[in-house]
Amino acid sequence: MKPVPHATSLRRAPVQRRSAERLTRILDACADLLDEVGYDALSTRAVAQRADVPIGSVYRFFGNKRQMADALAQRNLERYSERVAGRLHAVGDAGWRAALDAVLDEYLDMKRTAPGFCLVDFGNQIPVGARRAEPNHRVADHLTGLLAGYLGREPDEGLHRAVLVAVETADTLVHLAFRVAPEGDEKVIAETRELLRAYLARVLD
Repeated sequence: MKPVPHATSLRRAPVQRRSAERLTRILDACADLLDEVGYDALSTRAVAQRADVPIGSVYRFFGNKRQMADALAQRNLERYSERVAGRLHAVGDAGWRAALDAVLDEYLDMKRTAPGFCLVDFGNQIPVGARRAEPNHRVADHLTGLLAGYLGREPDEGLHRAVLVAVETADTLVHLAFRVAPEGDEKVIAETRELLRAYLARVLD
């Protein structure tokens, strides 16, 4: 069964498998509709219709569409962390540059393929253009733990700070790349990769 968002983003956490599957359908419908109509036109009723569940099932979990988008963002982060962990396992002992590529490439792939991700990603774009520190701190927390485990070192304050700076930098530049081109401008992405390598070399070499 796919993981569900952390209980704090929900009115009521699912207990039974059927309830968890219904929540998954609701979030899938929310993601699809975000791509189709945008956040402003999104409604809980439309999500219920798309998910083929009673409107009461949506309100069982969420008080409004903002809470639904927050839960989708949390699910995105959980799935991203799982994908990065898998990629880090696959690259073996190829070194931190290969690990960095895995982290960035998985983010780019989700930007290109995950429904609703371009509007919501990890929670810092709704309303569109809003910039909040908390989501990128959560991303940095997850990545610091994953990278520390991969590198066989302690997730100390210096590593966390470096990862947070890298996440904030990548966030800004990847959004630029996707403003320049629908699939992400490859030249901007290449510059982003080189910038991150140069910065992180001070900490990881």
